[in-house]
Amino acid sequence: MAKLLILFTIFFSAVAASGSTGESHRFSRNLSPESMGLKEEKLSHLHFYYHDTVSGTKPTAVVVAEAAITNTSATSFGKTFVMDDPLTVGPEPNSKRIGGGQGIYAWASQEEAALLMVLNFAFTEGKYNGSNLSILGRNAILTEVRELPIVGGSGIFRFARGYAEARTHTYNLTSQDAVVEYNVYVFHY
Repeated sequence: MAKLLILFTIFFSAVAASGSTGESHRFSRNLSPESMGLKEEKLSHLHFYYHDTVSGTKPTAVVVAEAAITNTSATSFGKTFVMDDPLTVGPEPNSKRIGGGQGIYAWASQEEAALLMVLNFAFTEGKYNGSNLSILGRNAILTEVRELPIVGGSGIFRFARGYAEARTHTYNLTSQDAVVEYNVYVFHY
């Protein structure tokens, strides 16, 4: 019994000592933007082309899932792609590459040609090299101008918010390859 009492005493002394270090644990705290090194917020406009190639021997978007009804659906409902599409300065395939559009898109409507897009614009050129913008939204591809929300970013685009306008530049009905023009308006620090 004495040994048990000594073990309990040692255990509770250790627990009490660990809690009395003066260390405070917090779930959250308020910070000023300056403490994070953030300067004045600015609005940037980016313009580029996104090349979605699903055909040929080197596609940049590939099917990774389909639903049982996909092949009988008028809208390809349930068909899901993973993409790593080139982003370029101009609409030509050999135009200067400035990054990649990486993520997932899925045919998400049974009524119209509309995609759910989960997409990162990963930039590889100039002052944006290594920075990303994250998009999460609906893309009704037959609408002339589509607006997709920017939900965040990294690198120079930390704390990003804004929207991207997508316009189909070209679409090949046979191959289903597309070139999409993007105008991106983003607030960032």
